[in-house]
Amino acid sequence: MKTVLFALRVSDLERSLAFYTTVGYVDLGTVPFEDGSSLVWLRLPDEPSVSLELVHRPADGPVEVGGFAHFAIEVESLADTLARLTAAGLHPGAPELPAGPDGPKTSWLIDPDGYRIELVEWPPGGAPQPENS
Repeated sequence: MKTVLFALRVSDLERSLAFYTTVGYVDLGTVPFEDGSSLVWLRLPDEPSVSLELVHRPADGPVEVGGFAHFAIEVESLADTLARLTAAGLHPGAPELPAGPDGPKTSWLIDPDGYRIELVEWPPGGAPQPENS
């Protein structure tokens, strides 16, 4: 098994699409529905297929983010990513070392609806792997 994608309901599709393409996602297309709703499929450049779906349902009213913690995006260089996002007008948080100097470098980014995105640069050797039992 593998995760295919996750979906986020958004209040303003154009605003969210602009945000996520600035982050680095590639727009794979829109699926419109007769009721005015639509889905937009996105992926990051190194991903083989859709990984994020923006769901726009204007008739459902405002988006209220609740119970959603965050999702994470792995980056090659956190410093370079933060510089690029800041230059593009986004406001990522300051770099953090949540596991100390030998652990991952992270930063937080908030999308237009309030969804939290963790940007992660793994230390040399990559992400920790679970031990086999």
